[in-house]
Amino acid sequence: MESGSMKWRVKGKQELNSASAITVRSVLNAITSKVSPTDERPIIPLGHGDPSHFPSFRTTCIAEDAIVDAVRSAKFHCYSSTTGILPARRAVAEHLSNDLPYRLSPDDVYMTIGCTQAIEIMLAVLSSPSANVLLPRPGYPYYEARAAFEHLEVRHFDLLPEKGWEVDLDSVEAVADENTVAMLIINPCNPCGCVYTYEHLEKVAKLAKKLGIIVITDEVYDHLTFGNKPFVPMGVFATIAPVVTVGSISKRWIVPGWRIGWLVTNDPKGILRQSGIIDSIIGYLNVSADPVTFVQGALPQILEKTKEDFFSKIKGVMREAANICYDRFKDIPSIDCPFKPEGSMFVMVKLNLSLLEDIDNDTDFCLKLAKEESVIILPGSAVGMNNWLRITFAIEPSSLEDGLARIKAFCERHSNSKMQ
Repeated sequence: MESGSMKWRVKGKQELNSASAITVRSVLNAITSKVSPTDERPIIPLGHGDPSHFPSFRTTCIAEDAIVDAVRSAKFHCYSSTTGILPARRAVAEHLSNDLPYRLSPDDVYMTIGCTQAIEIMLAVLSSPSANVLLPRPGYPYYEARAAFEHLEVRHFDLLPEKGWEVDLDSVEAVADENTVAMLIINPCNPCGCVYTYEHLEKVAKLAKKLGIIVITDEVYDHLTFGNKPFVPMGVFATIAPVVTVGSISKRWIVPGWRIGWLVTNDPKGILRQSGIIDSIIGYLNVSADPVTFVQGALPQILEKTKEDFFSKIKGVMREAANICYDRFKDIPSIDCPFKPEGSMFVMVKLNLSLLEDIDNDTDFCLKLAKEESVIILPGSAVGMNNWLRITFAIEPSSLEDGLARIKAFCERHSNSKMQ
């Protein structure tokens, strides 16, 4: 019988289509497709935070040698255990404990396939028919995408650009209710480039305690700070409210493709265990894929032997790039940069559409910029801020200068003559 005359019962899952449409990857793919094939200039990628393509950001030889040593040892060709191999979990516990007033145990650490899987685990564990989770606006849209996939309600609280992108604590309390289970903090912040102070994070922890919720803290950019504020882990305040930390070596070591991360429970009072969260995390890991074992095997050497001069060099390049961004945007009237970035790899800038002709909104700006100048940036609407732009400065400084010059030329070409 011809297949055309049969009724096939298979059907795609629409939730995947709608959830994936709001990811950074999906939005940037759509914008990149608009680049003119006749433009002989190199594409300037200011939209995606992956500096590993550029010579200034090559990872340390310590990390590369650790991978080679792990493979040649022939000790890590096996399957991983559910929560990760013990040497890796122990190394992460010791590494993170250096910044905490207490010591983490290897049993507090769960190895994951990058920070992405750690995010997936927590949102899956927290999802239930009535639960909601509080996410920052602007924020990292993968959280929204995964929450949609898990049928977990999202409510947004605001970050305040006029206060260096601090959390609007009043807005947190306004959107929370008896079904709220957790709130997210991203520090150092993607997409804003801010670094939160000890005092501000303590206020967040106290509010979480008042609301009876846990704090998920995304610290994938931990210690990537180059302003006046040092990095303070949210786990410092775990005696106030339970904290779940998600992180990885992807950004600090400039190896996002290695896909090794962690989920860590900062829970001195045992609240997460008593509530069943720990059992649910393990249950999820029992039915999911494991991070590559030889990369786990290399982790102790990577974490313990990397020298501070490597991190200082990377932060120096970031500092220079952040300054370039902040200074160059002062010369573009239609774009305002309200806050010089102090951490992560990103800055948020605001469009003044009244000074531009033939530009409808932030997405229109990015599509036309890609077509006319071969510069790729992320529209702010993708991270919850209409008519803003998220720009990464983690590229070669010369390419950054080129990209910003093209943005200026684009804005001048589209300037509103009536506003001159």
